[in-house]
Amino acid sequence: MKKRLSVTLCLRPPPFWLRWAGCGLLLFGAMGASGCGYALAGRGAFLPTDIRVVGIPPLVNRTTFFDVEQILTEKIRNEFIGRGKYRVVPEAAGADAVLNAEVTSITLSPVAFTTAQLASRYQFVLTMKVDFTDARTSKPLWENSALSFTGEYDLTSSAGNQIEAASFVDQQRSSFDRIATDVARTVVTAIVEAF
Repeated sequence: MKKRLSVTLCLRPPPFWLRWAGCGLLLFGAMGASGCGYALAGRGAFLPTDIRVVGIPPLVNRTTFFDVEQILTEKIRNEFIGRGKYRVVPEAAGADAVLNAEVTSITLSPVAFTTAQLASRYQFVLTMKVDFTDARTSKPLWENSALSFTGEYDLTSSAGNQIEAASFVDQQRSSFDRIATDVARTVVTAIVEAF
């Protein structure tokens, strides 16, 4: 018959300082890990912190669509103001940075139709040339010569007739207000967050 040998290891608890060092490392690791991960869109800050006043002169409209530049200028100004970090002025004088933009093209294409075969939903594509420059150094901070925005919108007239593409802004001001809000958010987010 074989004898079984049983061995019991006697481990002493770690010294006092080692337990505190372990807790400190664990706490330090948790604090470091909390800085990792994703940030919510709209929270980024790519622009230098010394830019507080943004000049936004009226946009230039190179299309045949009436009033587009006025609506977009107002919406972009409001979007910058809504960020809460910037004061917006309507000209370059006195500004830390200046946004210059021009609408280069707008296209509307029907994508959905009523039972009477009239267009009820349109795809809207707007292309802009945008540059955002430090007014003090004339250094470009952000630019895009072909910033494109695409969206689909219901644009039927109240009578249910097909809309003339060239006059949709006049007939559907509320629809274009929605479009302009989306375009302004896209432009300002691209500039502020350097997309």
